[in-house]
Formats: sequence, structure tokens, C-alpha cells
Amino acid sequence: MPEMTFEVRWPDGTDTVCYSPSLVMWDHLEVGARYPVSEFVERSARALGQASERVRARYGVACTSAMAQEAEIRDVAARYAGDGEVQVLRMAPPLPAASPAPGTAGATPGGAA
Repeated sequence: MPEMTFEVRWPDGTDTVCYSPSLVMWDHLEVGARYPVSEFVERSARALGQASERVRARYGVACTSAMAQEAEIRDVAARYAGDGEVQVLRMAPPLPAASPAPGTAGATPGGAA
């Protein structure tokens, strides 16, 4: 299962590197985006919950690292009482490039060769 990290900057300028056991974070966060603290907590908790469930589906147990990361995010967020924004600085690794649709490999826009 591909793991990933995502780095965020909290309202006071503190940077934190976070962990996910799945690339699902890419479905919930965008690099460079700024989210109100409460929205960031909601998005990251939803994503980490999904990541933990993917681990459960594959290995039969939930991911305790995902649950611990969610708890850490909630603890840090509580310091800001919902004020300010969290900026997503980076996420790694990047998503794999999308494969072209069948029959379109090598096609160019407008059908020109």
C-alpha cells in the first residue's frame, strides 16, 4: 500500500509533516491551498479514516498510525480555537500519471499528427 506524507503550515507559522498510509489525501487536500482550521481538521480526518479503512480491507486491522495522526492534528488544531488557516505545503509522493484512455495513445489534440 503506498504511503505518503503531507506537510502543512499552521496559523502561527509552525510546519508539521504528517503521515498517511494511503494516497487518499490527494482526494481531500490540494497543495498550496489554505483551509480554515476546522475545515482542514474535517478534511484530514475524513481522509485518514478512509486510509485506515483501506488498510483494514487489505490487512484485516485498522491503521493505528492513521488514527494517531488524526489525533495529533486535532490536538494541534485545538490550540487555534478554530481561528486562522492551515496551508498545505507539499504532499509526497505525487500521484501516478493518468494513463491515456484505450485507443488514444499517441493521439494529439484536434486529431493532427
